[in-house]
Amino acid sequence: MDLIRNQFFIGFCVNFILIYIFCKIPLMTKGGWINAGILGTILWGCLSWQGWMSVVIYLLFGSLVTKIGFKFKKEQGIAEKRGGRRGPENVWGSAATGLFLAILTRFNTANVVMFKIGFAASFAAKLADTFGSEIGKRFGKDTYLITSLKKVERGTEGGISLEGTLASVLGAIFMAFIMLCLSLISTKLHFIIVAVSGFLATLFESIIGARFQNKYKLSNEMVNAIQTSIASVIAIFALILYS
Repeated sequence: MDLIRNQFFIGFCVNFILIYIFCKIPLMTKGGWINAGILGTILWGCLSWQGWMSVVIYLLFGSLVTKIGFKFKKEQGIAEKRGGRRGPENVWGSAATGLFLAILTRFNTANVVMFKIGFAASFAAKLADTFGSEIGKRFGKDTYLITSLKKVERGTEGGISLEGTLASVLGAIFMAFIMLCLSLISTKLHFIIVAVSGFLATLFESIIGARFQNKYKLSNEMVNAIQTSIASVIAIFALILYS
């Protein structure tokens, strides 16, 4: 118990210091930084520095890819709001599923591997979604609605492009690789499960965007939470099936 408390204390100190140093960088709003600190502290306490670092890398690369062609996307009216800075809603929309699974590793040690794979898949899905969306909006030549394959304007909810889809694959593979390097997943099978689950969840996210987002007035953050949950469920079932 003392070790667990120490991990949370270390996580709090590291996050407080780093946020104090880097909060002027326009990656997040003030509220976004505060909530990221809360998220980071809990992740460090549950999954040590490796879980924390995986999410820092996700945030860094997600923010960087958002900046690619930002001027063009802004002119087209399809850029992320607030200049791409993440707020509290973005933090929890992207990370709520992963955080839930991280917390479960502390309460059910018998299934730690399963929870870690679900955790990894949730962030693989989110980075795949960010890569696909941001690269597709900037470099996609033709955009098609995933449910009908009818040509639509870039930035349309549920719209996909070849360039964006390939970027999604790259994002899922990259995040799975990071999880492997950080030993949150440990085998080739885990790597494949996380990467494939992340990409498949991104396709499901596009379907949700095309069919349900406007109809039921779902926020982007809600759709993100659904997407990451789908990725985790797919990954956990795949692990059970192939283990």
